[in-house]
Amino acid sequence: MRARYRIVVAADERVDRDGFARAVRKGLSRRPRQLPCRFFYDRAGSLLFEEICTLDEYYLPRAEAEILSRYGADIVGAMAPGSVLVELGSGSAQKTRLVIAALLARQRRLRYVPIDVSGSMLEESAAALSSDFPGIDVIGVAGEYTEGLQQLDLACGSDAPRLVLWLGSNIGNFRPTEAADFLAAVRARLRPGDRMLVGADLRKDRKTLERAYDDAAGVTARFNKNILARINRELDGEFDLDTFRHRAVWVEDAGRIEMHLDSVRVQDVRVGALGRSFAFAAGEPIHTEDSYKWSPPELEALLDAAGLRLERMYMDDARRFVDVLATVDRHGAASSPQLAP
Repeated sequence: MRARYRIVVAADERVDRDGFARAVRKGLSRRPRQLPCRFFYDRAGSLLFEEICTLDEYYLPRAEAEILSRYGADIVGAMAPGSVLVELGSGSAQKTRLVIAALLARQRRLRYVPIDVSGSMLEESAAALSSDFPGIDVIGVAGEYTEGLQQLDLACGSDAPRLVLWLGSNIGNFRPTEAADFLAAVRARLRPGDRMLVGADLRKDRKTLERAYDDAAGVTARFNKNILARINRELDGEFDLDTFRHRAVWVEDAGRIEMHLDSVRVQDVRVGALGRSFAFAAGEPIHTEDSYKWSPPELEALLDAAGLRLERMYMDDARRFVDVLATVDRHGAASSPQLAP
């Protein structure tokens, strides 16, 4: 049977644009100023993030690829034949290929349901996967997480067991309480026998963390500034990107990397679609992203708070990154979760 794919749009484009405008108005009107990191990922931002993933300083993709390459068969081993693979924030799905290959080694066909805000990235990755894996059917859902989850039952198309992937430390963009709430919302859409694999970056030294978010080539700086460029493109903004400086700092007490865009001078910036200007003082920051880092006990407590049971932890050799496998089944647990050798 020939592989196929299709993309389901979970939100109207006009609604998305209006939501962006509201978020920009609210975030730039407050003190301290803030822009939500979910708006990084238009097509330009998605491509910049793919470039970040190739940088020497940004160890996360390599560490997770090492885990999935080594433990892929073990990760999918508990899934029943005919399982459906779901992914939150799929991007280009490069690392996901390792899980897809492991599942197709167990079953002749696989339905893959990626959920991502970038419809163009979904289209490209779905076409590539359909070409490279003859046994795959891709039903992509273009939308934010909440919108995508609302389409989950329809996209999955059966009562088959589901393995939900949330890779790449996307969990780090949520405050711990928000992460628990979101995981609980995902868990509410799963059934006995379903599982979830969550990627998380582990706590480590300041130098390694800050280099990962402020690379020598300036790619992360361009990624950060793309949110201002997007305001210019979509909301008739007049941001001069050269007058804002990228800054990434490790906040030890909070356990997170913070990213900011600092105004390098006094300036007024007009956003035409909002019908107003925003005055910036010299050195005034716009907070654009938090990336929380975790310890294994914190992750286990987080999953427990969300109603999930941790089955196993998988780490790379350098113990920089972890993928945790959890189940919705709260019964039949081992006396303690296993750490993969």
